[in-house]
Amino acid sequence: MTDEARGDTRTRLLETAAEMIAAAPGEDVSLRAICAAVGVKMPTLYHFFGNKQGLIDAVIERGFDLYLAENSSIESTGDPIQDIRAGWDAHVAFGLANPGFYTLMYGTVHPGHSPAPQARPSELLRALTARAAAQGRLAVDPGQAAAHILVTNIGVTLRQIILATEDRALSVAVREGAIAAITGSSSTAHSAPEHIHRVLELANAHPDVLGTAETALLSSWLQRLASATAEAGQ
Repeated sequence: MTDEARGDTRTRLLETAAEMIAAAPGEDVSLRAICAAVGVKMPTLYHFFGNKQGLIDAVIERGFDLYLAENSSIESTGDPIQDIRAGWDAHVAFGLANPGFYTLMYGTVHPGHSPAPQARPSELLRALTARAAAQGRLAVDPGQAAAHILVTNIGVTLRQIILATEDRALSVAVREGAIAAITGSSSTAHSAPEHIHRVLELANAHPDVLGTAETALLSSWLQRLASATAEAGQ
């Protein structure tokens, strides 16, 4: 068998496994059924993936590849908190559109084991919280902020998958609660820049009130004002 043929067989096994797992979220998929669909024997699957867990790990990695490919098409707003909002919504949308992949990516738990591909979206989220921290907009450590956002994002997505019903209102409410927690916007005592950031978060949480273009313009003005007041020590 040529290298090209080997690669093609591995790809077909992976794609078939992904399709069958995606079509039956939470159900156990037979390795024999996968091999039969591709037209190969079980030893061929073991040759490429070692065992069933090896195949599942490869499917999980494929799921993260698809997820990151979709996220890469989202244009940054230039505002890290607003980008966290956009990332949250994209995360939920991917889970609802791909429950088979998602339940493998985040819903299958083995104590002490975290699939390596999970680190990639986590790094992107930590980069956003680091930027927010550099702007003085976080009330907690950026690593803790990223973890807070991720675990609540996963929780609200899994709940909607389990119920097989989209709940946009719940997702937005949990999203804004998580952002309020990491930014400290629910606190009663604020400096001038913190008050400005509270208005900034409120505007971006409800862009339909002012309109998308107007909200973006207001955000730009508020960020400039926050920087100026912070430098002035107010």
